Amino acid sequence: MDRFTLLATHALSSALFGFALVQHSDLGIVAGALSGAVVFLCLRHLHDTMAFARDKREMEEDLNFLRTATVSMRGSLDDTKRSLMAATGALARRAEAHEKKVAIEFEAIDRFLSDIPVGGEGKPKEIAAPAPATSYARTPGDPAMLEIIRRSLEENRVDLYLQPIVSLPQRKVRFYEALTRLRSADGSVVMPSQYIKVAAPAGLMSVIDNLLLLRCVQIVRRVSQKNRDVAVFCNISGQTLADKEFFPQLLEFLRSNRDLSNQIVFEFAQDTVLGVSRAAEAGFKALRELGFRLSMDQVVALDCDFARLRPLGFHFIKVKARTLISGMKQANAPVAAEDFSKLLSRAGLNLIVERVEDEKSVVQLLDLSLEYGQGFLFGEPKPIRDAGDIYDARTKQLTAAAAARAAPGLARRLAG
Repeated sequence: MDRFTLLATHALSSALFGFALVQHSDLGIVAGALSGAVVFLCLRHLHDTMAFARDKREMEEDLNFLRTATVSMRGSLDDTKRSLMAATGALARRAEAHEKKVAIEFEAIDRFLSDIPVGGEGKPKEIAAPAPATSYARTPGDPAMLEIIRRSLEENRVDLYLQPIVSLPQRKVRFYEALTRLRSADGSVVMPSQYIKVAAPAGLMSVIDNLLLLRCVQIVRRVSQKNRDVAVFCNISGQTLADKEFFPQLLEFLRSNRDLSNQIVFEFAQDTVLGVSRAAEAGFKALRELGFRLSMDQVVALDCDFARLRPLGFHFIKVKARTLISGMKQANAPVAAEDFSKLLSRAGLNLIVERVEDEKSVVQLLDLSLEYGQGFLFGEPKPIRDAGDIYDARTKQLTAAAAARAAPGLARRLAG
């Protein structure tokens, strides 16, 4: 109701009240008019009082709304501030964890390089290892090759090579195998077939395996930024698996890098897998429990119990192309070549045919329903000379900082 209508209503009500008093009482017209005026003023006062109370109530409601909105806004700002602080803290913790992880890597390298003996006046020193067989004095290997191995490790002349493993028949790269090569002082490449037979009796394979693993971790971390579907096969020697001092340290290192478990596959030779004791199988199971997959290569006998491999953590078996094409009988295979992949599949294993060198072999192998292939035909091993090249600028800064804290001398040696 608008103000004019309200005033007219009050005036009419007051006039009627005054007229009624004149008609039904002894009051005169003047007294009736005054009585009507008093009623009009009372009605106006009552209306103003009620309007003030209503306005006050509405104002209080508005104030309460504003107060609630302010509190809510302050809470939202506080929540936003807390979220920003949490995100900043998470980034800081992530950077700190990365620095610690890099520090662990450098500490591991420094520890194992410090175990390598340094010759003095033509007489080699004993290797700091619990087994007597790991000393140079007891090593029957080639002294010249032993010196090349020692110097290569000390001076960080251990190169990482990657060779692709492709899907068949698409030939799409699915994995890489990491391979190590040593370089002598004159730049000559020393192949595994040359140095393993000398390094193993000298107890140095654990050192080489460790360097290979650290490089694999670095490579995988860089590659995973672009593609988390590609895994790297990393060879581990039987000597490393049986090393009661080193292997627990390796497991501890892997535990701190278990986020890469889907991208690193550990590979063991068949004679290591079949010759390991039941007690030593715990090493395979420990890797499996950390989420890492295993592979068996250097396979020469196909009559082994493949069903027991999957519970140990094995997912892949590598067999040479020559064996599958014409050597199944010599390898004592229980089935024909065309059924061998199915036999492994029933045991939960994937077959990788290796050393595929020409197209003729591929034509023969495709009839065997193979999943993966490896060999010079699909790609030769390519060197990654400097693992530091895989880092971006920020990671290089973190690496340098971690190395300076962990082992300053080693940081300078590796940087050189």
